[in-house]
Amino acid sequence: MVQEDLGVSVRRNLSIRRSIGSADGRDDRGWTLLHIGARKGDLKEVKRLLDKGMDVNVLAWGPKAQGMTPLHLAAEGGHVKVMDELLERGANIDARTKGAVGWTPLHNAAKERKKKAIKFLVENGAFLPDDINDTRFNPPQHYCLGLQWAYEVMKRLQEENSSSAGEGSYSSDS
Repeated sequence: MVQEDLGVSVRRNLSIRRSIGSADGRDDRGWTLLHIGARKGDLKEVKRLLDKGMDVNVLAWGPKAQGMTPLHLAAEGGHVKVMDELLERGANIDARTKGAVGWTPLHNAAKERKKKAIKFLVENGAFLPDDINDTRFNPPQHYCLGLQWAYEVMKRLQEENSSSAGEGSYSSDS
């Protein structure tokens, strides 16, 4: 019975140690402090870490976060101010996770139906093909409802841009 208690104690200590962080400063999900700050929407912490020189496109490496960037997590949480800061500092708006799915931050925002984040990403040039079935986009079918809103935003932006361009050409002709 003492050995069983010891085994439980050792397992618990190992799991605590893993959750606190590894030698390279990652938690058990493979997230850095920048990933955590972006996921929480902690703009002050994100700025502090980036000012210290942390890579804005650092990839998470864990069993469920293969290749996820801080921008993926900020988009998933709908943290537009953090997303803006990350993009200002050079974050890749179309970064893809590794593996078969290859999600972008836009996928993450759509999955959680974060409309402000979707709109922000589309307005800032996130890749969104003309057709949701485009194989380069790889939309997960059960999240297409969230992506449908992204298409509505893209269409509205295109209409606004074409009407603005039309107004400019009329004024230059007169």
